[in-house]
Formats: sequence, structure tokens, C-alpha cells
Amino acid sequence: MLINRAYRYELDPNNIQRSHLTQHAGVARFAYNWGLEKRIKQYKNNQGDDRFTDAMRQHKSLNSLKKDQFPWMYSTSKCAPQEALRDLHQAFKNFYRGLKSGKKIGFPRFKRRGVRDSFRLTGTIRFHERAIQLPRIGKIRIKEKRKSYHNGRILSTTVRRRANRWFVSVTVEENIIDPQSVSGTPVGVDLGVKTLATLSNGTTIANPRALGRRLRKLRQLSKSLSRKQKGSKNREKARLRLAKMYLKVFNIRQDTLHKTTTYLAKSHSKVVIEDLRVSWMLKNRKLARAIADVGFYEFRRQLEYKCQWYGSELVVVSRTFPSSKLCSRCGHRKKELSLSEREYHCEQCGIVIDRDLNAALNLVAVSLPETLNACGEEVRHCKSSEICYAASMKQEPNIIPDSMSRNV
Repeated sequence: MLINRAYRYELDPNNIQRSHLTQHAGVARFAYNWGLEKRIKQYKNNQGDDRFTDAMRQHKSLNSLKKDQFPWMYSTSKCAPQEALRDLHQAFKNFYRGLKSGKKIGFPRFKRRGVRDSFRLTGTIRFHERAIQLPRIGKIRIKEKRKSYHNGRILSTTVRRRANRWFVSVTVEENIIDPQSVSGTPVGVDLGVKTLATLSNGTTIANPRALGRRLRKLRQLSKSLSRKQKGSKNREKARLRLAKMYLKVFNIRQDTLHKTTTYLAKSHSKVVIEDLRVSWMLKNRKLARAIADVGFYEFRRQLEYKCQWYGSELVVVSRTFPSSKLCSRCGHRKKELSLSEREYHCEQCGIVIDRDLNAALNLVAVSLPETLNACGEEVRHCKSSEICYAASMKQEPNIIPDSMSRNV
């Protein structure tokens, strides 16, 4: 099976290499802003099909102006401005596709210096024992040592600066062996804010609250930044401290999501989740920050490709399915269920079960094959729900596999 996989490493450049990386990021940013300005002017001045252009035309136009107007661009790789214009072209394609489909995709915006500095390179890229060789930049030391970095053809590398730290992501085209089907049992996963995920087998995975637990510190650092004089060295130091804290929040969230999704894809033959419309959920002003802190979309995105890698099946249940309102034992459906009710009380069979566990059991029941009794009536899979309900009443602490445990 042919897949594209990215390997991300942190670079350890010296001062000269840092200046080269910064220069490449600046050239890519300039090319992107130059192309965006030209597209806007061309759209306003011209009519008909001449209003539109593409990345190749703009790159040829930029090359014709290099010698006279932008000679400083020759000190960097030609791939940096070329790939930046391709990114701009893709941004416009996404914008027009959103207009046709009715999705809200913003118009491409100009890039600012120091905000998400990055550039992409193609061509001759080689790995050494503890370094990577990039075009026009040379060998740059990597902050880790591995015997084998990849087994495939390198497509491109993306270099990005975050909190004054440089990272490189290498996209590799690999041919892996077709994975065998996982022998584990199917599992339903209910995502939430109180707990990151509640599984149908009674396992709960705690929410690290990467942003919520550091919100007070972020406010202090943000206030300290706003009090510094613009253009001063102290303001740059304060900005760097704030950026490091945001990077820490990002790393904690990504670490938890990667470990959770990998565990689910490797341990269960079928993973059942619900199709959540996160944009609607974020309209709740009281829960918007907590919902965004979890990363529902990222959780699903990682599950989609990891289930393909490891041989498990991902089932996405329609968002119209009332997983929280249905009783996992008798199938009775409640008319109303507020967010404050954390336990599900069934008026028909009398079961009392955790709300998230009840939803996870309903999700996994949807993916199981339906059976009929002698009278032709549907038989619900209630045996698993009774076992999980009994396990949940033991009031055990959050169960996290040893491979996922970490100090947050």
C-alpha cells in the first residue's frame, strides 16, 4: 500500500544557519504577499477570464523581475518562492470551492513577519546520521539520533519556526505492507469535555485540558507583553515567553490525541465515532473554549488515516442519531436531555448509567449486525451494556494504557 507519511524533527542550527532559515522564510512570505497583491489588482482591473491566473504564470512573472527589482532573492533557493505561490493558488482554490459549496472559507490574507514563518523546499534532500541536508542551506544538525529516518522517496520538506525553535517536516512516499485486520473487539467512542473519550468497554481517557490549566499563566504573560514598549528588546523577550507557553499547550494536546488515536486503531477491529458539527458546538459561548481545547476535528482526522495504517475500520455515525437520548438497554428514547444531566435515568427499564458511557454503548450497537427473534422483532445487544454498566459502578479511576500514561 502506497502512503504519504510525514516525519517531524527539531533542528539545531547555528547562528549562520538561523540567518539562512530566516532569509528563506522571508522570501517565501514576500512571494506570497506579492502574488496576493497582484491577483487582487488583476481581478479589479480586468474583466472576463483574464482576471484569474495560476501559480506557474506568477512564478514566471516573478522570475522576470528578479534581476532588476529583487536581486536579493538569488541568495535563497528557487523552491521557496515557487512553493509559496503554489500555496497561494491552493488558498484561492479553497476559497472558490467554499463559495460554490456554501462553506465558510476565508479569503487569503497577507502574511506578517514573525507569524508562522515557514517555507517548503523540494529537490535534493538527504539524511545523515544526525543531520539533514537541505538545498542551498546545507547540513543542519537534528536534535535526535536515529538509525533509519525513512523507507521511501522524499517528496518535500517544510521548515517552520515556532517560539524561536525551528522544525522540519519531511514528507515521504512509502510502500508499506497491507495491514492485517485487527483482532480486537469493536468499540464505541464518545468524545466530551469532562473526559476526552469514553469507550463502550467502560474505559475513560482523561482530558488533559492543555489550555484550561494554563489559562491564568497565559493571561499573565499576555499582560506582560502588552505593557512593554513596542520595538524594545524586553517586548521581544515577553513575546517569546508567550509563544513558548502556547507551543507547550499545542504539544500537550497533540501528544494526548496521538497516543489515544494510536491505541484505538491498534487495539480494536472497529472504532465507532459520531459525526460532530464542531462549528455549531462552538457557538455556545460558555463551552466554546473548552470544546476547542479538546480538538474534536483533529481526533477524527488522526483516526481516519491511522485506521488505514493499522488495519482497523472506522465507522462514523450520522449526527442525527440520538446517541445520548437512547437507552442502551431497552432502546427507550427521551424527548429532552439537558447538558447538566450527567447520568442517564431510563423511565422504562429503570437503568441508571453514566451519560457518556450510555452514548458510547449506543454507538457501538449501531455498528453491530442486527438480529431478529422468532417473531421477527429486533433484538438489542444489551449484554455488553450490562457488563459495562456493572464495571462503571465500581467507581474505578480513569483507565489509561501504560503506553499512554504521561505527566501533564
